[in-house]
Amino acid sequence: MKLSSPNINVMIKSCLKASKVIIRDFGEIEKLQVSLKGPGDFVTTSDKKVEEILIDELSKARPNYQILSEESGAIEKKESEFKWVIDPIDGTFNFLHGVPHFCISVALEKNKEIIAGVIYDPIKDELFAAEKGEGSYLNNYRMRVSGRNKLENSLIFTGFPKFNSLEKDKTLKEFSMINEITLCPIRILGSAALDMAYVAAGRCDGYWQRNLNYWDYAAGIILVKEAGGFVTDFEGGENFIANRAILATNSKIGSEIIKVLKK
Repeated sequence: MKLSSPNINVMIKSCLKASKVIIRDFGEIEKLQVSLKGPGDFVTTSDKKVEEILIDELSKARPNYQILSEESGAIEKKESEFKWVIDPIDGTFNFLHGVPHFCISVALEKNKEIIAGVIYDPIKDELFAAEKGEGSYLNNYRMRVSGRNKLENSLIFTGFPKFNSLEKDKTLKEFSMINEITLCPIRILGSAALDMAYVAAGRCDGYWQRNLNYWDYAAGIILVKEAGGFVTDFEGGENFIANRAILATNSKIGSEIIKVLKK
């Protein structure tokens, strides 16, 4: 990894330590305790253990930083301009079913701007990391978004909202329109964070999804931007939290997808 700032090092070290729990538990899925948070939304003992390790490691290294995490919520410290944003296992449903497509995601904010992000896939041992002004990297290699400039030649990822039937209907409509108008293939892999990391790595050309939480995509935003990509809401702005919608592309096809999404 060519990024070497103190904060990135702390993030990477924390993710690698927490990943040992995931790797161990992935081999013993049938023994895990699982709780239902909402329709189609599960939390495992692994989520909680991984989150506990991440919070402990990050807090020891940076005791004054605020924290926002999926399972524990917000740990606020008014004097700090920094905040960790944590998703202990993004793709829990895949994890529960033995599908090896999930990750740990950690982002760092400074004054509400994301300045660093790490996404780690412990099964494939792929570490995606980015820091503002320093580029995006996959392990020891610099990442760049793809250069495809025609939607019909592009590969697009998406996901379906878990709770909101109206949002599901909108996604189905968008799915049909993008597929019919552009003829490009669409895939659903089940991990928002990894989908965005794949956009940054040039493995796919775009990703859109509704009804996401901030921790799902926070690290992905800087990965895509630092790899030369384009990240907006569906209106072309950056009101991700208010609109709960995100589009990440290679920058060449972003405006075309927005036109379709606005129809």
